[in-house]
Amino acid sequence: MINERSLLAIEKNSSPGICRPLYESYCFSRIPQTVKYLLTGKEGKRLPEEVVDASSYDLVILILVDGFGWRFFEKYKERFPFIRRFIEQGIVSKLTSQFPSTTAAHVTCMNTDLNVGESGVYEWFYYEPLVDRIIAPLLFSFAGDHNPGTLKEAGIAAENFYPPHTFYEALSQEGVTSYVMQNASIAHSPYSSSMFKGAIQVPFNSTKEALTTLSNLSMQNKNEKSYIYSYFGEIDAAGHRHGIDSPQFETAVNLFWQQIEELFWQQLQYKDKKVACIVTADHGMVDVNPMTTFYLNKEFPGIERYLKRNRDGRLLAPAGSCRDFFLHIQEERLGEAKEVLQELLKEKARVVFTEELIQQRFFGERAPSEKFLNRVGNLVILPKEGEGVWWYEKHHFEQHFYGAHGGLTRHEMEIPFLFINPRS
Repeated sequence: MINERSLLAIEKNSSPGICRPLYESYCFSRIPQTVKYLLTGKEGKRLPEEVVDASSYDLVILILVDGFGWRFFEKYKERFPFIRRFIEQGIVSKLTSQFPSTTAAHVTCMNTDLNVGESGVYEWFYYEPLVDRIIAPLLFSFAGDHNPGTLKEAGIAAENFYPPHTFYEALSQEGVTSYVMQNASIAHSPYSSSMFKGAIQVPFNSTKEALTTLSNLSMQNKNEKSYIYSYFGEIDAAGHRHGIDSPQFETAVNLFWQQIEELFWQQLQYKDKKVACIVTADHGMVDVNPMTTFYLNKEFPGIERYLKRNRDGRLLAPAGSCRDFFLHIQEERLGEAKEVLQELLKEKARVVFTEELIQQRFFGERAPSEKFLNRVGNLVILPKEGEGVWWYEKHHFEQHFYGAHGGLTRHEMEIPFLFINPRS
């Protein structure tokens, strides 16, 4: 069934060009507590009751399909048996992403049960006071570096950059064993090593291998409460590199949903185990064009006089992405910078004080953490759909994507949440 309440709630909460994150109800940030409730029965800030079949489960399987927003669910829902099954036998709800609608914020939320304002891991690039530089937290590198792991040069332990506690540690205290499945290329990175504490890591080298392992792992007859979290990034990668209307994107979508049906679902044989299967996404995507990207420092060289610099005189730019470009503006010039940029970008983007977004709870239900406030820029550029605004430094910061996310448009912010009991 389609959860019509979720559709109505998000429709009422949206306005032209903007989908507000519904942290208080239908939001991605409430997924971890929903998982915990299904396994332990303990109440928390979970999704509304009609989103799941509220029962006690021995195993919860959560499959995170990066980039597969609601628009793609609508487009492909009749094509694939795996997706149709949730409509016919399970529950399909619409949720909002958090803001920014970016993978860094959402995988951190899944790993820690902290929303973006609490964790402080808010985008692909952001300012990190520990090193007084812009960094790429998931890569554990300085922003613009071509190799991951360059933050090791700072001599600061990796765990200091990330939240200290994980969701898996919390589940372990409730007697739940957690398994995390992720591609082997990133499974043992500094970020993963910090964020997977308390879980058993199950790396894989291909989607085919992962889905076979997932079905086998879920059918183990261990007498324990278990949670399996698996992350798949191929659809998101194809959208970035080739665009969401490209043959390559279509191929990635077809292959994934066909494989998950054949290698995972059709192989399941449960006996006495009560299982819940959840499929969701972190965000959607919109078209962008590298050829029409508005490079702020090229089109407006005067921007540098407004920007903050670190102790070494290095500009604190860029932070965010081409869909949510966060600027660190000198406080005394903040109002002037907003006026100038809004006039410059009036056909392409909105320019908003970050403080306004904080006051309107775009980063969470409560005031964000000190860690978030120390990292986030004070002005944000939010391009209109189809537009990209970014920073240019050859070989370091260039916009090569044909599909992107991070902003507040409905196509970026609306995501599916699919729930089913495989034995129902």
